[in-house]
Amino acid sequence: MKKVAIIVPCYNEEEVILESYRRTKEVVLSLPNPAEIIYINDGSKDKTRYLLDGIAVSDPRVKVIHFSRNFGHQPAVTAGVNNCDAELAIIIDADMQDPPELIPELLALQEKEQANVVYCVRNSRQGESIFKKFSAKMFYRMMNYMSEVDFPLDTGDFRLIDRKVMDEFDRFKERGKYIRGLISWVGFKQVPFYYDRDPRIAGETKYPLSKMLKFASNAMLYFSKKPLKLAAGLGFLSVIVGLFLAVWFTLGKIYGFSNAESGWTSIVTIVTFFGGVQLLTVGVLGQYIGILFDEVKARPEYIIDEKRNFEAESE
Repeated sequence: MKKVAIIVPCYNEEEVILESYRRTKEVVLSLPNPAEIIYINDGSKDKTRYLLDGIAVSDPRVKVIHFSRNFGHQPAVTAGVNNCDAELAIIIDADMQDPPELIPELLALQEKEQANVVYCVRNSRQGESIFKKFSAKMFYRMMNYMSEVDFPLDTGDFRLIDRKVMDEFDRFKERGKYIRGLISWVGFKQVPFYYDRDPRIAGETKYPLSKMLKFASNAMLYFSKKPLKLAAGLGFLSVIVGLFLAVWFTLGKIYGFSNAESGWTSIVTIVTFFGGVQLLTVGVLGQYIGILFDEVKARPEYIIDEKRNFEAESE
């Protein structure tokens, strides 16, 4: 039987972590496969670290990775994959919006289809605002339009990946990972699994609007060059508009059908238009240069402070 690892990133989840462990442990005990749980504590400032250490002491099937500070959800998932030695890994959040009780079904589907990836598609998203549902729907469709790779719609990081995909994932060196996009980019055989997403059992979302926007911009910039093409297109359009206005005002001066020189509206309009195009273009270029700057520094994506229950395995 293939060994299964359940990878669970955590950040300030003291209200849900014990219930998350209880439900996930029940799933682990019901599996015929050898299984373990890998919790990644992403620099939590509440009692998450203390609770995870207590769980690790009582259950040798639980492994814990503590970050030195908060590095973010995607680095936490990356650390879980990098430190996983199982043949199959399931990525799931601690808030129980993605029910761990579905794990046996994911494993059954993977076995039936002999798939390398089983990605979970959300039929519904309970407990979320209309704005979040709408913005998420638009984000996935915009990503598909902007990217050279087709991404499954309405999916998150909740998915099953096999050893082949994990080995390829470990080769990725970029820091600003968009993991669900990278796994789609890897290829191999990928099949969907449809489910209804539950509301959080407690606590607050760790993805407020500001983080959602940052996550979306990173995903788009790392997987698409179309913003650069858009900036170039706007620059070309501004040149055409500028030439048209120059001809228009010149002919108007000669034939008397334009009195632009007597007003300031035309000047303000032209300056605003060209200034906006220039700032937009510079801003897009600046975002890509910022990504290059981060990658060139080659800093580690995360720093591990401490591990629990990994020592016995290495011995």
